[in-house]
Amino acid sequence: MEDGATGGLAALQNRLAAHAPVRVNRNGLIEASVAVVLAPAGDDPSVLLIKRTDHPEDPWSGQMALPGGRREASDHDLLTTAVRETREETNIDLTTGTLLGELDDHAPMIRYLPPVVVAPFVFTLPEPPEVVPSEEVALHLWVPLRDLPPARVREPLTIRGLHLEVDGYRLGPHLVWGMTERILTPFLELAGIT
Repeated sequence: MEDGATGGLAALQNRLAAHAPVRVNRNGLIEASVAVVLAPAGDDPSVLLIKRTDHPEDPWSGQMALPGGRREASDHDLLTTAVRETREETNIDLTTGTLLGELDDHAPMIRYLPPVVVAPFVFTLPEPPEVVPSEEVALHLWVPLRDLPPARVREPLTIRGLHLEVDGYRLGPHLVWGMTERILTPFLELAGIT
């Protein structure tokens, strides 16, 4: 993805295949998954980010995120959850793409958030598809992966009365932080994008 040295998506797929994702003990935790959706399927892909709609009952209300959500009883596994949630939130059918691999589990670090563990799955699509956002999605962005490292910031943030200093990616008026940043940063390192 970075010059010819990394070998593009094939090299990323090999790195993901060799990566043993770190798993969190899920006993007693809410299971969820997200999709890191890359398009086009070439050496200069963009990643799909969504902004969650403001909703008083959503602890991630108004935040930038990857498409995904909680596992339902009918979901065969967390991969099924990522595919279903992405389709529900964006109308993108990930079954038409390629699953490149899995990343480490993540859990929230802020105490007021629900006890959830999130499994990220990386997909690639031949071209950026049309996004038809659900009512849960306020907007979406296709961000070139190479644009993320220069957008890296550390900023003060106040959320629900908590004053924090957070790492993130500043994309114009949008700050990508929290669990989404903690998923994307090691992914970029794995992809050889620095």
